[in-house]
Amino acid sequence: MTTGDLINIHPTELKFPFELKKQSSCSMQLTNKTTQCVAFKVKTTSPRKYCVRPNTGVVLPGDSCNVTVTMQAQKEAPLDMQCKDKFLVQTVVVSDGTSSKDVLAEMFTKEAGRVIEDFKLRVVYIPANPPSPVPEGSEEGNSPRPSLNDFPSHNDDQVSRTFEETNEKSSEAWSMISKLTEEKTNAIQQSQQLRRELEMLRRESSKKQSGGHSLLFMLLVGLLGCFFGYILNRT
Repeated sequence: MTTGDLINIHPTELKFPFELKKQSSCSMQLTNKTTQCVAFKVKTTSPRKYCVRPNTGVVLPGDSCNVTVTMQAQKEAPLDMQCKDKFLVQTVVVSDGTSSKDVLAEMFTKEAGRVIEDFKLRVVYIPANPPSPVPEGSEEGNSPRPSLNDFPSHNDDQVSRTFEETNEKSSEAWSMISKLTEEKTNAIQQSQQLRRELEMLRRESSKKQSGGHSLLFMLLVGLLGCFFGYILNRT
């Protein structure tokens, strides 16, 4: 609030919500703090840009007067939203019975014995649609994480069955893998045993050139071939 000997002015700045191609308005209140009538006149550095109603008037002792300032629609925004426009409110004591129609520009000229008070107000632009505040406890741009209570309770049985089926299938798979591994190990051991026996038969066959040994040797070779074929088909 700006205060003088004659009146108080509130607010101390004229704040306009700024939006391109749209009018905006703000108001100020003039309060007479004396026991006399006080006349006022409002001026601006950009008269074509603003409309002031009323721009002149008389405030009775202890009374207040609201002044509305309307900014015309603007086609472009100023740099960094900084406005250099200014308003000047002039006040002077007038005689009782003076009306708003009686207020003239000559009343605000400084003459001997006449006290004129000047109040300068600056213009401030504010965003017409400020961003919504971020709720406390949440992070911007992140979606809230659902809690366990957000899921329907009737899904619990389905989830349990899914886990049970998965565990059952995993057990069957591991059992099959263990069985195949055991069979493969046994087949390898039997193959090694047959190879050792075959080697022994070869050695004996080289010493004894009898037909019986040759026949037995051929029989073992055939059996061994069948066994290897069976192993390869299983693995």
